[in-house]
Amino acid sequence: QVQLVESGGGLVQAGGSLRLSCAASERTFSSRAMGWFRQAPGKEREFVATISWVGSIYYADSVKGRFTISRDSAKNSVYLQMNSLKPEDTAVYYCAATIRLHGGVAVNLGEYNYWGQGTQVTVSS
Repeated sequence: QVQLVESGGGLVQAGGSLRLSCAASERTFSSRAMGWFRQAPGKEREFVATISWVGSIYYADSVKGRFTISRDSAKNSVYLQMNSLKPEDTAVYYCAATIRLHGGVAVNLGEYNYWGQGTQVTVSS
């Protein structure tokens, strides 16, 4: 069982930056693709970014050029650096891990079996 714990959310003004962290408690973390998703009030959960176990990366168009996903296998952690934040980035952000080992990037919710509790990001205008 993979347990994921996010941190780093908060309130920031438009144009500001935040760095989200996600710590995994399972030794096969380094073999799984990891992803960040977000869910705004009244909206469905949507894909933000993913990184494969070998470091391949894919972003949603809405965050490309502003957000950077990275991972540190030695620390069993994945990060999301968010720059040039906009009010429309306001959401609960979730870290997720795929059930599949040694797979590629994963952009669909159905590919992820393990989810963190979420961390709130609020961007004021």
